[in-house]
Amino acid sequence: MKVKPIAAVKEFLAPYAAEAGVELVDAEWDLRTRALTVYIDTAEGLDLVTCEKFHRLIDGPLDELDPTFGEPYTLNCSSPGLDRPFRTERDFLRHLGEKVEVRLYAPFEGKKYYEGVLKAFEEGEVVLSAEEKELRIPFEKCAKVCLYIEV
Repeated sequence: MKVKPIAAVKEFLAPYAAEAGVELVDAEWDLRTRALTVYIDTAEGLDLVTCEKFHRLIDGPLDELDPTFGEPYTLNCSSPGLDRPFRTERDFLRHLGEKVEVRLYAPFEGKKYYEGVLKAFEEGEVVLSAEEKELRIPFEKCAKVCLYIEV
């Protein structure tokens, strides 16, 4: 199935997200299931009603964009989930002072995993208060940074 690049779809949807008062977090194609999933969020959190309203708002315009060049597809609208990875500076700033987990590609100061309080995101570094010290971990060394979820 041929599809338009996800960056073009996200750019197309950005004004609709602004109109709906939601943050367009991400979007992805699943070519196996022929599905476009659009991930949204709000500062207050997300509920099913908001997902449904946004889905209805973008359904018609997406048909006009024709992101699959006439092929059928399924449109999903979803929350990115509690454990969504931080990708943008805005993600980090929203969670300052909260406990996060950091998974690394390779050991940093002897470890590939840290839990701690997010103090800052500056100059491309994740600043973390962990293990009774401050760590400054370069973001490019991070495989995943997300909220710490206690089970």
